[in-house]
Amino acid sequence: MIEARGLEKRFGRIRALDGLDLAVNAGEVHGFLGPNGAGKSTTIRVLLGLARTSGGSATVFGQDPWKDATTLHQRIAYVPGDVSLWPNLSGGEAIDLLSRLRGGTDNKAAYAARKARLIEAFQLDPSKKGRSYSKGNRQKVALVAAFASPADAYILDEPTSGLDPLMEGVFNQEIRRAASEGGTVLLSSHILSEVEQLCDRVSIIRAGKTVESGTLAELRHLTRTEVSFARNGLTEADLSRIPTIHDLALVNGRAQFTVDSDNVSPVLRALTDLDVKGLRVAPPSLEELFLRHYGDEILPAEASSAELPGRKARRRAASKVAGAR
Repeated sequence: MIEARGLEKRFGRIRALDGLDLAVNAGEVHGFLGPNGAGKSTTIRVLLGLARTSGGSATVFGQDPWKDATTLHQRIAYVPGDVSLWPNLSGGEAIDLLSRLRGGTDNKAAYAARKARLIEAFQLDPSKKGRSYSKGNRQKVALVAAFASPADAYILDEPTSGLDPLMEGVFNQEIRRAASEGGTVLLSSHILSEVEQLCDRVSIIRAGKTVESGTLAELRHLTRTEVSFARNGLTEADLSRIPTIHDLALVNGRAQFTVDSDNVSPVLRALTDLDVKGLRVAPPSLEELFLRHYGDEILPAEASSAELPGRKARRRAASKVAGAR
């Protein structure tokens, strides 16, 4: 449905995209993950036909987005991360206008029903003028317009920017609904939990290049799983029976360590033989994947924080880059 090969985009001497590859299959929710400045928005502008490539190729539905933008936009619902509205139009009028541009109001009864449901779900007052809306309400207008009529593809660039947690939950429900109706979703985000909850596959980009792409299960083998347990009278000999563990520590009477995620089974068998209590296994999250590719940029500044244990330092560093809420 969406494909980019060796995509390049230069702005003078700046290379915003440097050989980026991306493939989004029909019917999937695909996470496009990376920090601000990695090239996500530039890629989306190319896919929408708003920017011309400097090299490589990009296709949407097999068509060139630069040459066939008008046709493609009738099949695409797009939500940017910072929405601007016509100041003298009400929210409801803006939703109708955006929907008509895609031909989504042809079935008036169905459109009216979906629009009313979405306005209620997002708690939007459609009678207010665009100039009076807060950032969060402007995002709601764009989201209602995107979901009010079905699209073949939804291209969303930081769409939950400005939304409170309750509205983020509504957004998640609508993404799942759109996917269940056969829509394809490209979700650009730097919010790791958002991507992890919603996406079937993920592409992680760095400095305009794709560094990893695959399902969450495929990517999690790159990380380590955290394990902790309690056991009275634990000795070094006991711990030596646990194979291939890393970062072993004893904290408040509990043994803690990490293990390569594709090597968890033999570790669990060893712990069963030791008759441990209160076993906790924390599966790897996208935070670890993110830090694998950006840690060399964000961890040095934290290295001087000697009082912080390793994982706490990593989480604190990640929050600065990933915009933790």
